[in-house]
Amino acid sequence: MRKLKNNELKRITIDEFKSSKKKPVVIVLDNIRSAHNVGSIFRTSDAFLITKLILCGITPTPPSNEIRKSALGSTNSVEWVKEEETGIAINQLKKEGYYIVGVEQVEEATEIQKFQNNKPIALIFGHEVNGISQEIIDTCDEIIEIPQYGTKHSLNISVCAGIVMWKIAEMY
Repeated sequence: MRKLKNNELKRITIDEFKSSKKKPVVIVLDNIRSAHNVGSIFRTSDAFLITKLILCGITPTPPSNEIRKSALGSTNSVEWVKEEETGIAINQLKKEGYYIVGVEQVEEATEIQKFQNNKPIALIFGHEVNGISQEIIDTCDEIIEIPQYGTKHSLNISVCAGIVMWKIAEMY
């Protein structure tokens, strides 16, 4: 086996990305504090042809050197908007027909491997320490969770987002 060079990966251009058919998935970042996590989520959103990111509350926005370092240019390809209040973003997404899915540890959460859906999805990811607020959880149509088997009770948000986006992208 030989490792492929970048020019052999046959990646699309930014213009091709912008005009390509996206997965019917919107990512809502609810008060994420780390610009590095935001940049990583931009980059993963590019990899899985996510429709759009909605950056809510204290979530940092481009341009930002910290976002730029981990996004590697994906802030130029992935559509994004800023919304001060997560609830406003969710209400608008519901009006547009999105199925609102929080990613959180709650009673009766659906394990991600059992999740099924055929509607457009809005995935909500919450604050690194506090997660998604109960107020926002109450607006979700469903909550999914990644099962974990070790001693830690959570994953880094950018790792969690990557796992969830990969699983959801498989559905479309």
